[in-house]
Amino acid sequence: MSGVAIAINAAISGAAYCMTVRMIPRFREMFIKANLFGRDLCKKDKPQVPESFGVLIGCVFLVSLFLFIPIPFAFDEAAATDAITGGKPDTFPHDKFVELIAALLSICCMIFLGFADDVLDLRWRHKLLLPTIATLPLLMVYYVNYNSTTVIMPNFARNLFGTSLNIGALYYVFMGMLAVFCTNAINILAGINGLEVGQSLIIAGSILVFNVIELLLGHQVDSHIFSIYFMLPFLATTLALWKFNKYPSQVFVGDTYCYFAGMTFAVVGILGHFSKTLLLFFLPQILNFLYSTPQLFHFVPCPRHRLPKYDSKTDLLHISTTEFRLDDLNAPGRLMVTVLRNLRLISWHTKADGVVRTNNFTLINFVLVVFGPVHERVVTQMLMGFQVLCTLIALTIRYPLANYFYAKT
Repeated sequence: MSGVAIAINAAISGAAYCMTVRMIPRFREMFIKANLFGRDLCKKDKPQVPESFGVLIGCVFLVSLFLFIPIPFAFDEAAATDAITGGKPDTFPHDKFVELIAALLSICCMIFLGFADDVLDLRWRHKLLLPTIATLPLLMVYYVNYNSTTVIMPNFARNLFGTSLNIGALYYVFMGMLAVFCTNAINILAGINGLEVGQSLIIAGSILVFNVIELLLGHQVDSHIFSIYFMLPFLATTLALWKFNKYPSQVFVGDTYCYFAGMTFAVVGILGHFSKTLLLFFLPQILNFLYSTPQLFHFVPCPRHRLPKYDSKTDLLHISTTEFRLDDLNAPGRLMVTVLRNLRLISWHTKADGVVRTNNFTLINFVLVVFGPVHERVVTQMLMGFQVLCTLIALTIRYPLANYFYAKT
């Protein structure tokens, strides 16, 4: 019967796509009048573009799932029998119902807090706090329904820890940090037309492929069906947004969309019980975070905006730079930049006065370091192609290679 529910979910998702495509052009002027707009600095004429459209996409997503709430339970055999025959009330799957509501509540909270960030321009320390707050309903429901904090150990660690290890409260810390990472990782790897939405599309598609594979293998069927319920409308609304956000962007998505997308991924990863696999799909975001660490934690000077520089004469993007004196950095900072320089992962130019000029530490700038000045559309295509490649690597790790680390003894 779950197949019928998935079909209805797909139909609602199709309607959500059509609604989003029609709504976005109609709301452009409204957002501009509300002073929610920015300038596209990577264009010759620097056009005025409405931003924070993530709140609109998030609302369509929520409405589509609100309409879907009764469907899984109407086609649940135990719940349907209970409703028809007046059977015992405990046959209704209350745990699944609460999971669904808590997931929607967490996503709804994240959309609201993300929009607050767009409007109020919050500091980075607040950006770390917001996902933690929004995850609370999710973690509380997980505690009530499962409270499973046991981790299966890989083969090489079983002699030391045994087959599994109960890590207790640390598991909840991990899930909270997962939500913080997912929401901010997309936000960090952003800034050029279509990149935030493009990477989210590929991650969502990767999760759906993984869900289908697991269903075909018969693994944790209910958990992966739950994930599909969320990923289909997310993919539909995001695909509609992509039509207007790809190069040249007609709308900007704002932090709201990054938070909304990240929390949606975190929700299905946590309640679908595949958080480790989810992180595999975030390989580019993890690499970008590691590459950005010297600046994110201020070991190296970090400007507020690290976007590439636009050359209006050639219509190409160039690396954006930061400057510092090597002696002014603390020991960890000097070590980090020395390692990156020796590995040729950053540009390096020393001026006559001893000031070092290097590129800002983002994956976008790294592409420009490797390939030189490139058109904005091409940079986005390169990074999306890399995201697809990492998905293939992730699935290879998850299936053929995982058997070597988690094979039954």
